[in-house]
Amino acid sequence: MPKNLSTMVSGREQIENRLRQLEREIAETKRRLPAHSVKPPVMMDLLNLEDERDLLKQKLEAASAATSSDGI
Repeated sequence: MPKNLSTMVSGREQIENRLRQLEREIAETKRRLPAHSVKPPVMMDLLNLEDERDLLKQKLEAASAATSSDGI
């Protein structure tokens, strides 16, 4: 496997691992949300986690598109 390809695979695995971790953290944060009177710090935690998740998903999509266009 070419070095740059193995680096891409390793980076992709790291992103996928972080995405799984973020999904768990998001689920846990949602469980902490009360039915009423949501506390701002908890809501900020949730929004930050979701923002990071969305960015990582975009990176994966961009990497998949780049890999597809390279014919790999």
